[in-house]
Amino acid sequence: MKEWQERAHFGALDWASDHHDVVVVDRQGQVVESFGFAHSGEGWAELRLKLARYSQLAIAVETNQGAAVQQLIEAGLDIYPVNPKSAQRYRERKAPSGVKDDQLDAWSLADALRLDGHGWRPLAPEDPLIEQLRLLCRDEIALIEQRTALVNQLLQALREYYPAALEAFDNWTKDYTWRFLESFPTPEKLESAGKRKWEKFLHAHKLWRPDTAPKRLEIFARAAAFTGSAAQTAAKSLLAVSCARVLQTLERQLLTYRAAIEALFAQHPDHDLFGSLPGAGPKLAPRLLAEIGDQRDRFEEPQSLQCHAGTAPITIQSGQILRHRLRHGCDLTLRSTVHQWADHSRKTCPWAQTYYQAHRAKGQSHACALRCLGQRWLKILWKMWQTRSCYDEALHTRNQTKHGSWVLQFKPA
Repeated sequence: MKEWQERAHFGALDWASDHHDVVVVDRQGQVVESFGFAHSGEGWAELRLKLARYSQLAIAVETNQGAAVQQLIEAGLDIYPVNPKSAQRYRERKAPSGVKDDQLDAWSLADALRLDGHGWRPLAPEDPLIEQLRLLCRDEIALIEQRTALVNQLLQALREYYPAALEAFDNWTKDYTWRFLESFPTPEKLESAGKRKWEKFLHAHKLWRPDTAPKRLEIFARAAAFTGSAAQTAAKSLLAVSCARVLQTLERQLLTYRAAIEALFAQHPDHDLFGSLPGAGPKLAPRLLAEIGDQRDRFEEPQSLQCHAGTAPITIQSGQILRHRLRHGCDLTLRSTVHQWADHSRKTCPWAQTYYQAHRAKGQSHACALRCLGQRWLKILWKMWQTRSCYDEALHTRNQTKHGSWVLQFKPA
């Protein structure tokens, strides 16, 4: 607190895609600097020149990553990230009428930093490996979402003109289904190809199974019996083949991302720690490490990690009203990853399945039971993370027995 009171100036940056606005206030709250600059090399050089006169300048910004934050770090400034919702409240405190502009946003954040910043956590330098891993994982997730959208578009096209293809194959995220559309883009071409080419395709893509091959051959033989109109077939077949080719390209890029992520993950000292988590596997373990990071003082207790991941509910109390709701202000990528991890852990960890089933027996939904299981897992992960130790099923069982965990009474003998 004493160190904070000795600071003479406080600033804030309101960032945008092509320009930024900066306001600096003194200890009494008077504006001593207010200017805008372009998001360019010359603009950032201007910022450094103008702010060089203020020693130990703390600056607030409504983000904790991106090009603007990187430039502030290189300028040697103490950066204090602000939650967007908090930034909105600080602006409303200065302008209750609802007026909004970039200079007002920067001034309200600078003054908030002056008054409340002693309780804020500054942005700590991050390990470049963790930063790169997090960006790769998030971009991989975005590409997977694009793949899902393309698969949905492809399925809709097939429903309109090619129901036989949907009947023959049930998983359209596989490469062989896209190859099938390239080889047989319409029901008529499939039927006219003949049994020999059908069998050759199934054998070439290792799809020949005694129990499924005859059924598929029977579907191929009657593919043209129920189709869309000629106009629909001509138009939608082009769309289906286009989606299939884009999906093949996208899948190759996803494999490139997967290789890069696994290589980076293997280099990190916490690789074995996160890799030992039941159900995390080669995909979820790197995502957990990327989102949680390796700064042990970032989460001083399990509850802070649980809140950050969104598994801890929000408590709302007013008078005689007391209720809880889902936490939305959290790391959404981490919340989704923990949800998937909790679900996968049930298949390899008996106590996790028992814990999940006990909550389902209380009438909770699948998602709610997984959130509760994720809450439990994060408490375990936090302890592992702090002590730098891998997951030990036997140790966890001993701890459950020592503390008389209620999970034990539901475990099968």
